Amino acid sequence: MHPDPHQIGPYQIVRKLGEGGMGVVYLAQDRDFRPVAVKVLRSGPAADDRFRKRFHREAEAARQVARFCTAPVLDVGMDGGIAYIVTEYVDGPDLASVIETRGPMRGSSLEALAAGVATALAAIHQAGVVHRDLKPSNILLSAVGPRVIDFGIARITESDATRSAVISGTPAYMAPEQANGLPDTPATDVFAWGGVMAYAGAGRPPFGTGPIPQVLYRVVHDAPRLDGLDKRLRPLVAQALDKDPSRRPTAQQLLDRLLGRESATPAIATRVVSGAWTPPPTSPAVPDAAAGNRRVATMAAATGIAVAALLAAGVLIWQPWQPPSNTRPQAGPTTTVTVTATTPTSPEPDRTATTPTSPEPDGTTRARTDTPAPSSSAPDVKVLADADTFTTNASGASVPVSVRIASLTRRGGEVTLQWSITNDSAEDRLDLLVLMKGTSEMDLAGIGLIPAGSSGEPIHPIERSGACVCSQWSSLAEVSPGKTHKFHAIFEVPANVQKADIDLMLLGKFPGIPISGG
Repeated sequence: MHPDPHQIGPYQIVRKLGEGGMGVVYLAQDRDFRPVAVKVLRSGPAADDRFRKRFHREAEAARQVARFCTAPVLDVGMDGGIAYIVTEYVDGPDLASVIETRGPMRGSSLEALAAGVATALAAIHQAGVVHRDLKPSNILLSAVGPRVIDFGIARITESDATRSAVISGTPAYMAPEQANGLPDTPATDVFAWGGVMAYAGAGRPPFGTGPIPQVLYRVVHDAPRLDGLDKRLRPLVAQALDKDPSRRPTAQQLLDRLLGRESATPAIATRVVSGAWTPPPTSPAVPDAAAGNRRVATMAAATGIAVAALLAAGVLIWQPWQPPSNTRPQAGPTTTVTVTATTPTSPEPDRTATTPTSPEPDGTTRARTDTPAPSSSAPDVKVLADADTFTTNASGASVPVSVRIASLTRRGGEVTLQWSITNDSAEDRLDLLVLMKGTSEMDLAGIGLIPAGSSGEPIHPIERSGACVCSQWSSLAEVSPGKTHKFHAIFEVPANVQKADIDLMLLGKFPGIPISGG
């Protein structure tokens, strides 16, 4: 067994997320510090020209899938003797682990799951791709809705010698034609959708479990067992599980019927699913000392709309000062701000460390990037701006925080902003949810740079592959007492701009920050 690598291609490995028959999955960071999932495939040596050609052909097809309710493929590559695929990192448990620990889903949560997975299949099929191995462990439950992963991977890992002789897929969710060795089609994915919904709503696969030959026999010959499944969803699931692929609805027809409208687009469906989605608890309902803290974070994730309303009303208030201009801050309606300034003397060391927190249902741990706050005996560190203020966390506690603008550096046409928040409390945790300002995305897409002296629209962080090139976090992310959380964002800024006002949303504006570098 080879040790886990430190780097794969240009991606820095953080930790292993899991492994299965097709390969090993790692949490990693790309060049812009964005978290990504890197899957290293087990089969197909890079020296095999036929594998290389098939790998690139199939992986490039997967890259064309729109990101609606999927974890999009961001990159593919070869590193020495291994092939790897990079996808967006989805922070959340898989459906299988949630059903195993929490039991079947009901009501609106099940309906949102059904619509979300159907949306993903519609996007996958529109790109001319067939998933081939849709199953509960390939559906991740994020804070904003279900996300389907590993589409097209099964075909990539098949060898040329065995492609026609070996069936691909997971027996409990395979269609009869797959079990008989016939080609995969979009209808096989629809059959798998039916099997997954039966499992999610009743807590068991529709054709049972047991030795593979017995399961496959029931898939081909027996009627599915759907008792216990929500009656409103049961007819559509039964139709999806029809033995005859021609009688199954398409993924688009599933979507239309679930949303009650004609020609529902994946974009519209994704918004509907996100609005109706309630994230599942991330651990079993066992009362213990740690559960109390986790319940607070879970409550914040489950009541995002209410938090957004509080933000709009000014209940969660940040009042920064503006150090470069010697202008005192405007006091907020309910918050008193104490401002202290520091004299920069030495560069700030990089003390970033990944600290595991509460366990996930699958036994892995959620990573939280915290750094120790500087001790009182440590020398001052060089910063462009800093402020001391207070905020209110999800539990209602007033938390003292320090904000630091660490750097604003140009490289070519791009400018990188780095800053941090330190939780100065001795006991209260700081919820990163307060930075969202009513948006559904947990990243820094809303912050902006305004060229000094300009009255125009702010420049927001750039996007690559449809995602913000900036810090991202889960709905449960937090900064522990005495810890620091670092942030970054990359902007396209004209070469003639030498200073910029930084708009950190609820943290306010920091004017006249110089841009260094060339």
